[in-house]
Amino acid sequence: MSHHARLAESLGKIHLGDCVAGMNALPAGSVDLAFADPPFNIGYDYDVYHDAKDYEDYLAWSRQWIGAVHRVLKPDGTFWLAIGDEYAAELKLESQKLGFHIRSWVIWYYTFGVNCKHKFSRSHAHLFHFVKDPKQFTYCPEKLENRIPSARLLVYADTRGNEQGRLPDDTWILRPQDMAGQLTPGEDVWYFPRVAGTFKERAGFHGCQMPEQLLGRIIRICSRADEIVLDPFSGSATTLAVAKKLGRRYLGFDLSHDYVQRGTVRLTGIRVGDTLDGATEPTMSAPTTNESKSVKRKGSKRQASPLESVLANSAKAQTEWSRNAYDRGLVAAFQSVASGHSVDRVIADPELNAAFADVCRQADLPGDIRWWNRMLFRARKAGKLVEIPTTRRTDVSWQDCDSFLFASEIAWKQLIDRGSRSLDDILCDPDSAFEFDKIAMSLAPEFTPLQYRWGALKLRKESKRARTRAGILCKHPSSFVEPLQESLPVAVRSFSRLPEAAGVYLVVNDEGDQPCYIGEALNLRGRLTRQFQGEALRIWKRKFASKLSVKYFTAEPDMPLLLAYQSLWVRKREPTWNLLEPALR
Repeated sequence: MSHHARLAESLGKIHLGDCVAGMNALPAGSVDLAFADPPFNIGYDYDVYHDAKDYEDYLAWSRQWIGAVHRVLKPDGTFWLAIGDEYAAELKLESQKLGFHIRSWVIWYYTFGVNCKHKFSRSHAHLFHFVKDPKQFTYCPEKLENRIPSARLLVYADTRGNEQGRLPDDTWILRPQDMAGQLTPGEDVWYFPRVAGTFKERAGFHGCQMPEQLLGRIIRICSRADEIVLDPFSGSATTLAVAKKLGRRYLGFDLSHDYVQRGTVRLTGIRVGDTLDGATEPTMSAPTTNESKSVKRKGSKRQASPLESVLANSAKAQTEWSRNAYDRGLVAAFQSVASGHSVDRVIADPELNAAFADVCRQADLPGDIRWWNRMLFRARKAGKLVEIPTTRRTDVSWQDCDSFLFASEIAWKQLIDRGSRSLDDILCDPDSAFEFDKIAMSLAPEFTPLQYRWGALKLRKESKRARTRAGILCKHPSSFVEPLQESLPVAVRSFSRLPEAAGVYLVVNDEGDQPCYIGEALNLRGRLTRQFQGEALRIWKRKFASKLSVKYFTAEPDMPLLLAYQSLWVRKREPTWNLLEPALR
């Protein structure tokens, strides 16, 4: 298996086993971002791991897995390490000895720390931001979703604050409501509440769970969409869950079969673009001090404050990112299965459409096949597929469709009568499309679902020109007055009298002279013989009456002209089984 295939096979999974062996089995230089929250060696009770190694043993093991991370990262890759006080200094130095360069030493301050009786309670962890190359690495500070309100805005409501926000390198150790008006700035200190047992985002099976928003900050700033995120110690799978939500590819390792199983279930319920759990900026929910109050004048609209602008810009940017990530996934899914075919072909062809659905499902796009099909039509309309060439045309001529075109139209009309809004609505829904095929097949057996559906698409494409020409014919009635020939009873033996020529025909229920259907054909005898035989004839008679007759007139074998004649007579007679103009749009 090639390196590329081996990596592709590893993605989107939590692998059971030792992370050192697992990472060393991956191709070197294949991962964009690694986030590691290893055991702190403080005696914590993990599922299967003994978190109480000797000092030297712990350092030796740490060198092994950090070295494996260094090997698997790309030359411009990034490594984040979360660690407690006990080994923070040692692992920082070991990482640097192995070739990493440090960019930031962040302190993550959290509430709900473990209460200690004989020393100060633990309420922080260290987050080291390393890169392989100090001059070439991924860092995206300019994106609005990565920016937060400054202290000037958040605490003092100072309108001079930057409405674009600032980078989250510096914030506060204490929450604003706890500071009694005293701002205590800290270098690289992040405030995020630890995920306590009562929090809604709690996965429920792992005692050391990182907040999604903290990981979201790291993943958004230090990686780009579709890049690969690695977590050597998956645990609660939060890193991978956030990576998946943010449109990154991912993989992880864990020694615990239970954690792997539960983490996999958690990932299964997540879709690209899902919002991250927790507050986007934990201090945002705190009440501000000295907040200026604007006086509302009658009929005036209060202008948003700079703080509100920062929050709105960040929320809008994150929403836009989710939408764009969805579109990128949809376009990629289409491109992977289309192989040069058009959007219409991918949606109308049952095999291609099933393959498209499988790719969307594997990419964990929100929705189902109905939604993905509709969004694909919208993406085409919005011009998001223009760079994907259509090199394989679906060449189905009018001659190819002549034997079943009437069945496509009648099936379409029946589903419109049952509540479908359009042909797109029918084809996007596999259940409706199947019902369409079933109706068409009952009226014209022996053809494929793609043929019936493509016949309907051809009818729709030609319908606008047909209506325009029908309008011109209406303006000159003297050249087109009642050309219908003799009435023939609907019976196969009577159709032998029909010419093998192109023309238009009208099916009438003789009891009340009710128009049933107006069709066009390149061969009248062949069309009507096929249309009224066997089970198909019984369907017609059950619907209308046992006594049906046909009137017809011949015309040039030019399908656009025949469709114009049909459109004219449909407008005049409004038969039961023909599509009226609104349904063709």
